[in-house]
Amino acid sequence: MSYGILVLRLVLGLTMAAHGAQKLFGVFGGSGPRGTARNFERLAFRAPLLMAFGAGLAEFGGGLLFAGGLLTPLAALAIAVVMVNAVVTTHLANGFWSSRGGYEYNLLVWTAAVAVAATGAARFSFDRLLSIDDNISGLWCGVGVAALSIVVSAGTLVLGRRLDRGETTRAKDEPEVLGKAA
Repeated sequence: MSYGILVLRLVLGLTMAAHGAQKLFGVFGGSGPRGTARNFERLAFRAPLLMAFGAGLAEFGGGLLFAGGLLTPLAALAIAVVMVNAVVTTHLANGFWSSRGGYEYNLLVWTAAVAVAATGAARFSFDRLLSIDDNISGLWCGVGVAALSIVVSAGTLVLGRRLDRGETTRAKDEPEVLGKAA
């Protein structure tokens, strides 16, 4: 079991860290903080640059912690929150399949993060080296990460976004052109 958890932690953690590095540093074809902020602005976030740094830090820092098995539930929570936000803001409307822009990938990442929080980082981890692994894993830890990721994401989405969600509304007297608001 320890070898399987190690592989899962390394692949998922380093993949998430690379996604975070795209946002924070503009590497691996990423757009950096300013480009990521433009994406958050399109998603109607009030403080898009702050959200870009927050998401980048959650992915980068959470990914590195997750890969190393250090404070694993906290790392899993950071990853899980980003995934829930991504699903709600971008992927849910596109259905399940990622080939159509859906939430399939995000659900897999969220599930793996929650599962590792429940099982623990296992033998080859800093949590084990520090003898804290038994105290920060188990069923309730996994349930906590799952529930908190939804609660924190809900707070981010409700409090962190503009009410208009960036959409423009057409007044009743404005013309409609080809089925779309002018």
